[in-house]
Amino acid sequence: MITVKEVEYAAKLARLELSEKEKEKYTEQFSKILDYFNQLNEVNTEEIESMAHVLPLKNVMREDKSELTQSRTEILQNAPSEEGGFFKVPKI
Repeated sequence: MITVKEVEYAAKLARLELSEKEKEKYTEQFSKILDYFNQLNEVNTEEIESMAHVLPLKNVMREDKSELTQSRTEILQNAPSEEGGFFKVPKI
């Protein structure tokens, strides 16, 4: 079970300011989540073979093709500043 102090600690790490009502709410929610994980730990998986992937792997990537969808002039119209056919940005 999660305590309010643990929720306060997690909120501090995340730099969150929580009201007392939120602390209570999250304490309850986190406790329920951990209870569910504990319930999953009770499932007997001794005879179940480990699987790296559920489905057979196949390449779902499209072929990488270079194509010009807009002209350079059209693209540079969106630039706040342009010089020599390139976006001009301030030095950092």
